[in-house]
Amino acid sequence: MTPANDGIRNNVTGEVILGTIIQGRDITVVLPPQIVPAMTGLPPATPSFTGRDSDLADLLGILAPVKNPTQAQPALVTAAVGGMGGVGKTELALQAARIALARGWFPGGVLFTDMRGYDTDPAVRRGPGQALDGMLRAVGLPGEHIPADVQDRSRLLRSVLAAYAAGGRRVLVVVDNVATGGQALPLMPSDGVCAAIVTSRHVLADLDARLLNLAVLPAGQATALLDKALRLRDPTDGRVGNQPDDAARLADLCAGLPLALQIVAAQLAANPAKPLAAMTADLDDVASRLVEGMAFADRAVHTVFDSSYHQLTDAQARLFRLLSLNSGPEISTAAAASLAGMTEAEARRGLDALACGHLAEPGATYGRWRLHDLLRLHSARHGVAQAESDQRDQALSRLLTYYLTTTRTANAHLDPRVTDPSELGFVDLEQAMDWLDTEYANLTAATAAAAATGHQAFARDLPQAMWHFLRRRRHLADWITLSETAIDATRTLADRDGEATALNGLGSALQDMRRFDEAIASHTEAAHLYRAIGNRHGEAKALLNLGGALLQNGSHDQAIATLQLAVEIFQQAEDRLHEVMALQNLGIVLRQVGRFDEAADMHADIVRIYRDSGDLHGEAVALNNLGNDLAPLSRVEEAITAFRQAARLHRQISNRIGEAMAFNNIGATLAKAQNPDEAVPAYREAARLYHEIGDRHGEGETLNNLGWILALARRFDEAVAVCASAAQLLHDVGDRSAESKALHNLGLALRRTGGFDRAATAFHDAAGIYRELGDRFNEAAMLHGLGLACHEIGRFAEAVIACQGAAEIFRELGDDYNASLADEDVRRARKGQGKGPIRRRPTTRGEQ
Repeated sequence: MTPANDGIRNNVTGEVILGTIIQGRDITVVLPPQIVPAMTGLPPATPSFTGRDSDLADLLGILAPVKNPTQAQPALVTAAVGGMGGVGKTELALQAARIALARGWFPGGVLFTDMRGYDTDPAVRRGPGQALDGMLRAVGLPGEHIPADVQDRSRLLRSVLAAYAAGGRRVLVVVDNVATGGQALPLMPSDGVCAAIVTSRHVLADLDARLLNLAVLPAGQATALLDKALRLRDPTDGRVGNQPDDAARLADLCAGLPLALQIVAAQLAANPAKPLAAMTADLDDVASRLVEGMAFADRAVHTVFDSSYHQLTDAQARLFRLLSLNSGPEISTAAAASLAGMTEAEARRGLDALACGHLAEPGATYGRWRLHDLLRLHSARHGVAQAESDQRDQALSRLLTYYLTTTRTANAHLDPRVTDPSELGFVDLEQAMDWLDTEYANLTAATAAAAATGHQAFARDLPQAMWHFLRRRRHLADWITLSETAIDATRTLADRDGEATALNGLGSALQDMRRFDEAIASHTEAAHLYRAIGNRHGEAKALLNLGGALLQNGSHDQAIATLQLAVEIFQQAEDRLHEVMALQNLGIVLRQVGRFDEAADMHADIVRIYRDSGDLHGEAVALNNLGNDLAPLSRVEEAITAFRQAARLHRQISNRIGEAMAFNNIGATLAKAQNPDEAVPAYREAARLYHEIGDRHGEGETLNNLGWILALARRFDEAVAVCASAAQLLHDVGDRSAESKALHNLGLALRRTGGFDRAATAFHDAAGIYRELGDRFNEAAMLHGLGLACHEIGRFAEAVIACQGAAEIFRELGDDYNASLADEDVRRARKGQGKGPIRRRPTTRGEQ
């Protein structure tokens, strides 16, 4: 600017100084062209963007300018958005950039560059120097003034951005699709005012940036995206809304990946007549889902995945290919090391690299990993193509060996035959159970995979290794399935001893599921097989379990004979452990037939044997049995003590089903001793434990007992609620006999609260079930109860019919007393008398 006394003044406004300006008398100053708000380079965002509200809010929170102009800008003004290919990183960046521009946060505009960091052609990938050249030209710098060196270009861009910021024209830099932090670093502003978004399939922890890692869309948002994408192309396309189940299935098959959803939407839009069910049928084919089902025009999920896969080292790529061999939801570092034939340190480094590149994800806890469903297909696709070089079958064998060996090591803590299980690996029972709980889904999946891939020995042995755990955790339905898989494997192997063992395991699972006829058949077949091959010890074990099934089925004489034979064989084999188990079951049968003193003496001896051997589980079971022997002998205090000791031991070894049974027995003993106030909390604790472990049958039966004792304590409103819950639970699990008892008790409690309409329904339903079961007495009792309830609410015609039916059945059974009571109520109902509450004692009695 010339001195004022010359009368000449040069005014420069809206300046951004890009270099030295030399002032003179006659000077023309050429400034860069005015930058339009989007710097003309921001790609369009998709109108079908949906979900991501939280992610978008987080990103905008980083981009937002400070509210107080005097306040210093936060140090972190860079966001690194990471995620697997196709998850929507670029789209999120574009949506945030457009919102930020619309809000006036970046009056200087936005600089956008796609680095193409994952392109399979290295020549197409953009280096920092090339990107800087484009950015400097975008801000208006002539090409001849752009230096050749990358560092010089970076310094110049940062100077320009700082100048824009100083002039109140803050700029947003969006660097899309970088493979490394080093690819993005030279492009980052350094003034603390301008902001940047970097997207990558890798976790860019080497940048000073806020890390935002995108997950796939949850089911609801995935379905919404599919609907929005279809309606964008045709506003009248209502297939998603009209076919919600198929839409949900499509979203599930796309595994929440936005790219897959967009491609499927494009296919559907191209064929408006195609039902969603037809699209799901196409994608149901696992072999073609990824390559053919999720490709349209020039977009394909598998090519996006390939561009990430080809960035891996040879060792990382092999590990990625092998991971799909683990059929379960997650894999531990130790299991992955066995799978790949690596050390754990090598496997951990490889898995970390895969997770950093979003080709794998961290699992629920540190040291566990999982594959996205579509990436699992991608892994298997490349794995099958390179099966020979990867020695894929040998890798699966190593993984199955790891699972089998470690399962046996953990199971040793549940097996009373193992004297010092900690020597095998796991320090204590808690650690062993934690491993089994964590790996359970993998173990069941590995069994199925072994059977499907010809590894029949593992399909035979894994279920057997899990027996104690399956029973302890009450995974009964799975136990049946696993045992059936093992049986098929043994028959393929022509292993008759193994077949007998698997049949014995199946019988135990069926027995615990209360499918006694099937259990008896399975144990009997196992015993015959063992006998045919000369395995007497195996035969005795099958007989031991058969005796238990016969006992629970009410075949007491057969049970006694079977268990006595098992005891003899175990004695001959000097197998003291199984001999004691057989004696324990024999004691239960003796109790069932009323020989309580013999049963109590037998179980007291067994308690001492287990206590001396340090077998806490065996001792707890024996104490429970001892308590059940003592209660009928009116030795109530001794029985309660035994049950409480059993509950304490079961809690100590984390056996909640045993603990629940002990509390249930405490409740039953106190109830029979006419001490309902103390019985109620015991029953409640048992029901809570059954509920926690998911044993709906045990919970239902316990609630029925609780309802009965609440009614006995005249707490009828509580009894109604509890009995109703019991009836529903028992109905759901299909135990018709127990359901009828719960409805019986519900009807009685409802009558005492004046709920005669509901009582009539309960008695009617109970009568129907008793009729199905052939229990004529209780059918008559329920009909009588139905008649009394109908009488109370003036439904006299129904009361007459019900009471007549009851009287006829009682008379058929030779029960003249109850028949006469029912006849009397028929007469009263015909006269329409006695509309008030019936004071005399009803013929029915509660069922515990």
